[in-house]
Amino acid sequence: QVQLVESGGGLGQAGGSLRLSCAASGRTFSSLSMGWFRQAPGKEREFVASINRSGGLASYADSVSGRFTISRANAKNTVYLQMNSLKPEDTAVYYCAGGSYGSSREGYNYWGQGTQVTVSS
Repeated sequence: QVQLVESGGGLGQAGGSLRLSCAASGRTFSSLSMGWFRQAPGKEREFVASINRSGGLASYADSVSGRFTISRANAKNTVYLQMNSLKPEDTAVYYCAGGSYGSSREGYNYWGQGTQVTVSS
């Protein structure tokens, strides 16, 4: 089993930045690809970013490409999401996930509880 705990959410301003962290425990972190998803009220959970096991490959949703950066520190069992140039439409609960690299929710077996990000205009 893998336990994932997100942190770093909160209130941000449009044009500003926030950094989310996700700490993993319970299994070899480096054996998992990691992803970030988000869910806004009344909407489906959607893919944000994914990073492979080594950290050498990353992919992004079009809506965040060029503004968000996913990274990982395997020695710290942690994955990050740096969010720059925030927009009000980035407001959502952000979830960390562990599993197979890519944008499909079905590829991820492990999920955190989520952290709220609210962006004011």
